[in-house]
Amino acid sequence: MKKELLIASALVGSLGLAGVAEAASVSYAGNVRNGITGDDLDSSTGGSHSSDQKASLTFSVEETTDAGTKISTGFNVFDEGADDAGNPSGLTLTFTDGSSLKLVEAGNAATGRIATVPGASGEQGVAAVGSSANAAPTAITYGSTSDNVGFTYTSAADALGIDGLTFGISAAFGDDGDGSVSSTAETSYSAGVTYVTTAGDTTVTIGGGFINADDSNPNTINDKTDVVMASIAAVTGDLTVGAGFGSGSFVDGDTTEVDNMSITTVGAKYVSGDLTFAVGASDAEAKDGAEGANGTNTDSLEKVSASVDYTVASGVTATIGYTDVSAVDENVSKTSASGSSWYIGANISF
Repeated sequence: MKKELLIASALVGSLGLAGVAEAASVSYAGNVRNGITGDDLDSSTGGSHSSDQKASLTFSVEETTDAGTKISTGFNVFDEGADDAGNPSGLTLTFTDGSSLKLVEAGNAATGRIATVPGASGEQGVAAVGSSANAAPTAITYGSTSDNVGFTYTSAADALGIDGLTFGISAAFGDDGDGSVSSTAETSYSAGVTYVTTAGDTTVTIGGGFINADDSNPNTINDKTDVVMASIAAVTGDLTVGAGFGSGSFVDGDTTEVDNMSITTVGAKYVSGDLTFAVGASDAEAKDGAEGANGTNTDSLEKVSASVDYTVASGVTATIGYTDVSAVDENVSKTSASGSSWYIGANISF
């Protein structure tokens, strides 16, 4: 009996060790945001308010081969309150020299190379803008897209022997079997560059790139996307300032042609102890038209936002945010999508 117990113990131990050896390392992070947001539209005489609750949980999985190459992936359990359970994040290989190759869910190298322009935090925003027909962009990366069957190569730091330079290139290959009733990205190419330098006490980051993708819909005249983007950010002590620009054309949804798209963003952030003050503004416009037709009348979107964050405790941040939006659709002011919005809430991260 003693022998059988020893054999059983050895078997359980060996299986346990095998399980540890075969399992990749897993980490997780997430946050829960609870607050109240309100809108005061130009088209109404009174404001409205409601609760705003969002949560996200992300698992990261990685392991390193004997040769030193790190293999990583991950998935979201929840994403911004949407039912996005199990959404994977593709596969990334990170090599010993610091360069990386992302496979699947890749193809937009430019979006990973731009400098981050500061902006207000919080969940405030005029929801009617998203549900309207306004084609003006809301970010300098707006309109960028690619098929998930692709790759992105990102160089190591100080690429090509230039201090502070990092570049990325990517390509993706869509399904040519799509019909004329839908618009998806076919063959796409993207490239981007980031350059970081210092001037006295200031660190300056400059980034930009382009994305071009054919459209699977033969009835559209625009490419699925043909956009360029660039931005700059400067950090001096506790102060960060930045500006960005994006322009191009694309197909919105399946049939809407968007031309002459442009957006300029500016922002600043200042940290003072447990307080973070941030402001941001954007000015955007575009012309949209029906399938097979050039855009004619102009849509525009102007937005100014500000916020104050206070670190209550480790991982707990209280936020007050405010946004003012002015929308124009087909050269006509859109009062139902213009107005102000505020937010008061807290974010608990882990």
